[in-house]
Amino acid sequence: MSKTTRATQALTKAGVAFAVHSYDYDPNAERVGLQAAEALGEAPHCVLKTLMAEVDGKAVCVVVPSDREVSMKKLAHAFGGKSASMMKPADAERLTGYHVGGISPFGQRKLVPTAIEETAMSEDLVFINGGQRGLQVRLHPGDAVVALKASTASLIA
Repeated sequence: MSKTTRATQALTKAGVAFAVHSYDYDPNAERVGLQAAEALGEAPHCVLKTLMAEVDGKAVCVVVPSDREVSMKKLAHAFGGKSASMMKPADAERLTGYHVGGISPFGQRKLVPTAIEETAMSEDLVFINGGQRGLQVRLHPGDAVVALKASTASLIA
């Protein structure tokens, strides 16, 4: 497995300090984020999952703890919209250039507005997908916000 991806290159270019962690990705896992947390031996709320969604028909990226679900109402509100829905996997792959299970908010093919769950900001370090199945980057959540020009909001149900 390559530890250099578009995501790690984007973080390096942004001057963000991060560590790369790999794990055995299970393609049959019911919930990929929880499987990553378990494989890494980390608390699920510290391993963030990257989801692609649409708010009023416009693509957005959402980063939330792997053990929580996104509230569509809160998601729409966070981006100033009326309605939100999850993006179809094939559309997410086409837009980001990553495969489902390996979608990272960093280094996506097309820059889209990004929001990170505000409760993640209280963690010293979080894990976020590194742009490949079985690859996570560990970094300070504030650095992720800066690197992504992201907003923070209450996004979970």
